[in-house]
Amino acid sequence: MRKFNVTVNGKQYAVEIEEVGQGAVAALQPVQAAPVAAPAAAPAVAAAGTKVVAPMPGLVLGFKVENGATVKKDQPIMILEAMKMENDIVAPCDGVVTFQAQKGTNVDTGAVLAVIA
Repeated sequence: MRKFNVTVNGKQYAVEIEEVGQGAVAALQPVQAAPVAAPAAAPAVAAAGTKVVAPMPGLVLGFKVENGATVKKDQPIMILEAMKMENDIVAPCDGVVTFQAQKGTNVDTGAVLAVIA
């Protein structure tokens, strides 16, 4: 068994590779996540409320409602393009939406896109 630390999308994993035979391809088996340093603090969010975060890295293509609009739970509020696909980002609750991301910007996983208060 050989052990390696592998980084995938900014997350580190400890993996063990078993040599199964001469000329055979080794198989990767995740063991457990290695401790990773905390990411840099995100910019302060201006409004208090429920944060809408990016589920994946992508490009903010546009908004389906105006900033300050009243939205209902599960209503699409913006479009995030990831891997050449357009994904609707929906409101997790009822309230007034305040966008924190701008059209045309790239965002990382977990970035605050909007706040609903």
